[in-house]
Amino acid sequence: MSSTLIIALVAVLAFTAIVGIGFTFTSGQDDAAKKRAREIGAGRAPQISKAASKATDDTAKRRAKTQEMLDNLRKQDKARKKSASQDIGSKLTQAGLEIPVPAFWIISLITGVVCAGAVWMSGADGLVISGISFKSRPILCGAAFFAGTLGLPNFVLNTMIKGRHKKMINQFADALDVIVRGVKTGLPLNECIRIIAKESPEPLRKEFLTFADNLSMGSGLDRALAQLYKRMPLQEVNFFAIVLMIQSKAGGNLSEALGNLSTVIRSRKMMREKVSALSSEAKASGMIIGSLPFAVGTMVFMTTPDYIMELFLTETGHVILVIAAAMMGLGITVMRNMINFDM
Repeated sequence: MSSTLIIALVAVLAFTAIVGIGFTFTSGQDDAAKKRAREIGAGRAPQISKAASKATDDTAKRRAKTQEMLDNLRKQDKARKKSASQDIGSKLTQAGLEIPVPAFWIISLITGVVCAGAVWMSGADGLVISGISFKSRPILCGAAFFAGTLGLPNFVLNTMIKGRHKKMINQFADALDVIVRGVKTGLPLNECIRIIAKESPEPLRKEFLTFADNLSMGSGLDRALAQLYKRMPLQEVNFFAIVLMIQSKAGGNLSEALGNLSTVIRSRKMMREKVSALSSEAKASGMIIGSLPFAVGTMVFMTTPDYIMELFLTETGHVILVIAAAMMGLGITVMRNMINFDM
């Protein structure tokens, strides 16, 4: 045989050997893949090891337990929202006023009497609208007394509550950072809450001091958090309560969870400020549009008072005033809803 034929024969044999070896090492994997494909096609799950099966079962049980806990927390959240009622006592607590409810009603009655006395002393004769006379001074005094007793005090109280809640939201993320640093250094949760109660500014200091006292007196974490939410019915406090309840029942890294919550609260605050900045132009436009009728009326009264007084002295003028007030109220309500974003 020639040397060329021998070389070609050796090359063919080597190639056949390499192909055989490769087929030997890969046929098992292909058979396993085909077997898994047949099992999946037949609707059977592929067989897994006992350790992997146990880990899967543990994960499923943990997820089921977490889901059950979240359902319970949702129910507790609804109960907390119901308990955070909007009666006068709750509003006084949320506003930070240390006065009893009877004292508030006495102050409201005094305010109503002052408003009624101011209307009586002003000598207002009332209005005539579409033939219906409202010239009875006692009726006007009664309306002023009603507005001064129920309207003005509640308006002032709601304004105080909104201002206090805004301060709490601005301080809450810093309080969570204090808890995170304390937990990382090994301090218990109660001690971290005590630190917030001592070092935080008002109004957060007072609320966390009450929260810490409730925990120290033996009140459970669930009841203490419910009382905290009742005094501070804010979404941030609700998040805080949910995180603590999940950690107390399911365990986990409390510092990491509260750190993430602090980041979320700061992001919500930044988003709220961004929305406020974007809606500031619309708010300014609404204020200008709302003040134009009063400004024009004042300027007309200063130049030609007899012309503008027709609105107050004639029946037609009274009808125009009522229609204008209704349209102004409707316009202000629409503009307020357009630029008011709840977060």
